[in-house]
Amino acid sequence: MPLTAQIAVDKATIHFDKLYTYLVPPALEEQVGPGSMVLVPFGRGRARARMGVVLAVEFSPQADSRLKTLYDAAPEAARLSPELLNLVEYLREYTFCTYYEAVKAVIPYGAQYRAEDGPAGWRLQKQLVRHTEFYYERAGRRPEKMTAKQEAAWAALAGGALPARQLEAQGISKAVLEGLCRKGVLRRARRDKASDLYMHYTPAAQSMVLSAAQQQAYDRLAALMDGTPQAALLYGVTSSGKTLVFLKLVQRALEAGRRALVLVPEISLTPQMIYRLKAHFGDRVAVQHSALSNTERLLQWQQIQAGQADIVVGTRSAVFAPLENIGLIVIDEEQEHTYHSENPPRYLAHDVAKRRAVHHGALLVMASATPATESYYAAQTGRYHLVELRKRYNEMPLPSVQLVDLRRELQEGNAGAISRALAEEIRDNLSAGQQTILLLNRRGYKTVGMCTQCGQVLKCGSCSVPMVYHKAEGRMLCHYCGASVQPVPEMCPSCGGKLKYTGFGTQRVEEELAELFPSARILRMDLDTTGRKNAHETLLRRFANGEYDIMLGTQMVAKGLDFEKVSLVGVLGIDQMLFAQGYRSFENVFSLVTQVVGRGGRAGCPGRALIQTVDPQHPVLQLAARQDYPAFYEQEIAFRRLNLYPPFCTICMVGFSGVEEAAVQHAARQFAGFLAAAARHAKDVPLRVLGPAPMNVSQVAGRYRYKLTVKCRNDRPFRSLLRSALDAYNSSGLPAKATVYVDFHSDADV
Repeated sequence: MPLTAQIAVDKATIHFDKLYTYLVPPALEEQVGPGSMVLVPFGRGRARARMGVVLAVEFSPQADSRLKTLYDAAPEAARLSPELLNLVEYLREYTFCTYYEAVKAVIPYGAQYRAEDGPAGWRLQKQLVRHTEFYYERAGRRPEKMTAKQEAAWAALAGGALPARQLEAQGISKAVLEGLCRKGVLRRARRDKASDLYMHYTPAAQSMVLSAAQQQAYDRLAALMDGTPQAALLYGVTSSGKTLVFLKLVQRALEAGRRALVLVPEISLTPQMIYRLKAHFGDRVAVQHSALSNTERLLQWQQIQAGQADIVVGTRSAVFAPLENIGLIVIDEEQEHTYHSENPPRYLAHDVAKRRAVHHGALLVMASATPATESYYAAQTGRYHLVELRKRYNEMPLPSVQLVDLRRELQEGNAGAISRALAEEIRDNLSAGQQTILLLNRRGYKTVGMCTQCGQVLKCGSCSVPMVYHKAEGRMLCHYCGASVQPVPEMCPSCGGKLKYTGFGTQRVEEELAELFPSARILRMDLDTTGRKNAHETLLRRFANGEYDIMLGTQMVAKGLDFEKVSLVGVLGIDQMLFAQGYRSFENVFSLVTQVVGRGGRAGCPGRALIQTVDPQHPVLQLAARQDYPAFYEQEIAFRRLNLYPPFCTICMVGFSGVEEAAVQHAARQFAGFLAAAARHAKDVPLRVLGPAPMNVSQVAGRYRYKLTVKCRNDRPFRSLLRSALDAYNSSGLPAKATVYVDFHSDADV
């Protein structure tokens, strides 16, 4: 009886993303099952080979003779687990991606396969070849006579097998090792290459000791780890000790024979969290984030898959780690937008984490000093358990905050980026041997080049945004598509007038700081300085070791970092975010200011902060200065309720992109019509459609971008209605003019 497989193939559009039936050759029947990665012929005529994933198999007594036979299948060990396969189907249903886009999100590049045409026909080939190395270990009794080098090899292997590279680093040559193998003293075996990631950690000198407030929070959360799925929000002011609470929860999970998954929002926070976890829990901590090389990430993933890791820590993509028997999932700084994927599948890590918590009967803890409004609302209404830490650890006071009026600075002749008040505070800090953190969420040197005659702003030729002057590189750079202009233009390309460059970014402020404080050691942290491998870890370690006096950076310096000698924080250029479009703008400003102010005064020295703004009386800045999240939440939730924003609805953004603006706009209008037609036939599907309208950045890399904003209820009836509209759109031929995508978690300017 022939075996058939239902297979989703790679490179399918949404319209053609369905299951295709293939025959499984007898030779592959044992290794093909749900979750198998396979290679299939696809298309008419001379079919091309495509990757696919098996969703179901069955024996068919009367299989269609026209069915094609799949070419090859990956080994059974590479099969997606039932849980990960369910996540693939979930992502397709809830984010409107294709099956294979979901597969690529769930497993790292190195664990994926590609098609290769060889003498035996089409076959699967791993994206990365297997990396192995020789290990040596003792095999027999110690001989009576040994040279000094042989003695060293014997002693080095007293604790077990070691790789050749580690022995060679100790001065033990390959010739010595091979000689001992020939004598039967040692034996050699080839193993998968181990990763040296984050190996240089210091074990914790003492066990974790909680304060009374932390112990109370821990007890409440630990009581929820009863084997049933639970969700909790751990809200605590900055430096209240939230991290220690969930580290203690990790310990409890491990003591119960279960495993833990810890998510952090940015790569810059990953090393600090990894070292804290390794200090307490040792080498069974695995890492998953995009700054790892493909090989490093694969090796870590294989370690997890083989059950050799008890804890996984990483950024958004780590939520898919093939970890079994999960007892605890932590989402640190849960309010951060980086937990939302802006590429297909456009998922929110929280949603995936909830599904995994349900599957494993785990506790999901979301932790933050400034929770997302939706999360705090869920906690207030009983959907999450709310656990609070209202005071700083060891009763340290919150930093004192001063709002500096930049309008007065201009009136007094100071047009620089650093106000007089901030300069004086930095000077005092330098004299006291304390450190300073300055936040400026704009990289580059100067931000706008404007013609003094016609007023035109120098924009990217492919995007609807101004280019930014990067002095260190001597070029103008587009922060959206990466296009650059070199040398920096002096004349306007439109009228020939003289260009004047204004505004300031991190490079310009770094230069100004050097002029004001010639002896200060300044560290700049932005995408330009942290692009090298391990740059985040290296730079933050050097700052922690006291090698720098001032750290100037973008958002990456605002959250989760803990430095004992930082007593002063300065916030520059916050007004650009304060007056930005989008219903989340106030929440983003409050969170960023509160978080960065909280970096100061975390040890024995009281903290202080200065916020530079043109509107010092703005209520959001006033509340952030007081670190008063409950008061901010009351204002924000009233605004959301009045204007029907989340959590009182879901916002679905349907995006359109194409090379001809009129065609893109027309496509968006047509889709709105398809949506309206589908809604007329649906019952009890409330929705409001806004647009079409250009996106905030209306052109990127030569493609125009429009959107429809739909206020809806993200349930099955609405998703069915939306899929009907997508089917009508795809059948109309419009995708040739404008591609379409759906995003339920966009921070679009609605």
